[in-house]
Amino acid sequence: MKFYLSSSGLGNKAKELIRLMPQNKKMGYIPNACDYTNVDTNRRNEVNKSDIAELRNLGLDVEFLDLKDYFGKVNKLRKKINGLGGVFVRGGNTFILRQSMRLSGFDIIFKEILERDDFVYAGYSAGICVLAPNFKALQIVDDPMDNPYKGQETIWEGLGYLDYIILPHYKSNHPESADIDREIEYCKKNKILFKTLKDGEVIIIK
Repeated sequence: MKFYLSSSGLGNKAKELIRLMPQNKKMGYIPNACDYTNVDTNRRNEVNKSDIAELRNLGLDVEFLDLKDYFGKVNKLRKKINGLGGVFVRGGNTFILRQSMRLSGFDIIFKEILERDDFVYAGYSAGICVLAPNFKALQIVDDPMDNPYKGQETIWEGLGYLDYIILPHYKSNHPESADIDREIEYCKKNKILFKTLKDGEVIIIK
């Protein structure tokens, strides 16, 4: 699997994303980090539409991939993902995103397809934070107690692909930037490996 990890939106290397994609240009857009209990639906939909438009402008065949449609249906989701060339995971709340990944079985499928070199995992903000080993440092910015899916407990363990946590929006014109400094202090105090990303910056892993 290849990775395109942006602090915000597509970042400053969008052309690299299309180069990373395999011959199959179908990409699933995963919106679930914004399944907040109290959500500004209009704002969420605007961002979704804007993200999808930018991806399509790159030449990608983008489809909306709401993980809620696959809760308890891991085999159905596996079939869907196996037909894609990649996924793009938007930002929001990392804890909510992680819950949706567990309930749909995305976390299981993620491990199954790690060795595929014809698949791209892309995203920004929460969509890249979820790759960390754990989310302890994220509780300063993301509310770990927001559980929009009834009866679910907070999940503190990430997908664990990275051995560090990415802290996006560092020193950026973003409402969360000031709290990122607090997250950095938390990581240093608790000896948690981390990397910072400013809005516009991208990490590419081939």
